[in-house]
Amino acid sequence: MTDVANRGGSGIGAQLRRRKPIDLARSGQGGKLERSFGTFQLMMFGVGATVGTGIFFVLQEAVPDAGPAVIVAFLIAGLGAGLSAICYAEVAGAIPVSGSTYSYAYHSMGELVAMVVAACVLLEYGVAASAVAVGWSGYFNELLSNLIGTGLPDALSYSPVPYEDNTTGLVNLPAVVLVVMCAVLLVRGASESARANTIMVIIKLSVLLMFVAISLTAFQVDHFQGFWDAGPKGIGAAAATIFFSFIGLDAVSTAGEEVRDPQRALPRAIMGALAVVVTVYVLVAIAGVGAQPTEEFESPEQQSAGLSVILENITGNNVSGTVLAAGAVISIFSVTLVTLYGQTRILFAMGRDGMLPDRFASVNPRTLTPTYNTVVVAIVVSIVAGFVPADYLWDTVSIGTLIAFSVVALAVLVLRRTQPDLHRPFKVPGYPVTPVLTIVVCGYILYGLPLVTWVIFLVWLALVLGFYLLWGRRHAALDRGLVADTDLPGEQP
Repeated sequence: MTDVANRGGSGIGAQLRRRKPIDLARSGQGGKLERSFGTFQLMMFGVGATVGTGIFFVLQEAVPDAGPAVIVAFLIAGLGAGLSAICYAEVAGAIPVSGSTYSYAYHSMGELVAMVVAACVLLEYGVAASAVAVGWSGYFNELLSNLIGTGLPDALSYSPVPYEDNTTGLVNLPAVVLVVMCAVLLVRGASESARANTIMVIIKLSVLLMFVAISLTAFQVDHFQGFWDAGPKGIGAAAATIFFSFIGLDAVSTAGEEVRDPQRALPRAIMGALAVVVTVYVLVAIAGVGAQPTEEFESPEQQSAGLSVILENITGNNVSGTVLAAGAVISIFSVTLVTLYGQTRILFAMGRDGMLPDRFASVNPRTLTPTYNTVVVAIVVSIVAGFVPADYLWDTVSIGTLIAFSVVALAVLVLRRTQPDLHRPFKVPGYPVTPVLTIVVCGYILYGLPLVTWVIFLVWLALVLGFYLLWGRRHAALDRGLVADTDLPGEQP
């Protein structure tokens, strides 16, 4: 499809509606990324971005709501994430480019929708990377205390911005250091980052499986009595809490132009990551609930130390708990790495499309990575992580993610109608019920978000759209004739 009508237009209305032709997926103004990922490394990206702080601390948040039926809540949350993952698999396989949901929206629904989605995913990745880095700082300090008997002083462990009665300091130094380390890895090259992420993912999955093995030695069937006492309301509340442990699956689709044989690898990696994550999460839930009475999950000690306390109670020492804490530190490192990676690739796609200055589309000729993007993202994220408490950040991650999930499902519906002959290595089963159900589930969770989250999001959205209307639409690559006729890799004629 190379319809001239989609390449421009005489009025602003035509500009807002124009779609980027799918057979012109890469424009000529930007650099070229290196195709270095295989399916397994790509799948580890999805697992690395998903298995993070959530599973290490979500049980003590969800069990008080659902009781033993928290296992069902995990399955429901996995179903919701699975519906989104299935939609991602179809669109990512058909349009294997950088930019994730932003690019899919530009190809299927037009420039204005693409910029709305860009605001969502930039918020999702940028704020998530900052919040996770702040969380890593706390776990790192706790691990340091366990190993050498003392942690960093408060002045270097907390941000200067107060949150309720929390301790304040000068700067959250460990959070800043983490962002800088991840940025250095990303600048060195995508393959090096993928290799480091794969190693960290294997370590943290091993630590979680260690938790399952030790917890099963204390397994008691009695802990599952009153399985359904919490009822649908309690299970639903727990599922909403757990759902956000699955949001990292979007990260797989940001690597579309750095994958060998992307039209096959992307769907396989997304579905493979989902299978690994759901399996590990359910095993951890069964083992955790089986190892101790559900009421103990509400204790203050449990709230602050998560799964480590369960292991310490079972073994009578803090060795396994310390190992688990180390696993949590490694886990969060890999989450920060992948979220920073995703942010840089979205900015790269926007720079190539002319929605940002050309520098954002530049690639280092030696490492074949968008170095300028990485430096800019690292500076912004490290400032936020160093000076803003994580409590202010988490809800804004949720709204961006849920809107992105909904748009991908909508893209499936739109592309099936407008591009019925598009080569799709993977097709959503149960079409059109599956994408419609995905939108309904995401909409239901969005409805439950607090008003302040919507206000923050709408202010951010207004800023992004204001920049687009004043600058971006006047510099679009479609207007400047910088779109090159380049077939998608692996596309069938």
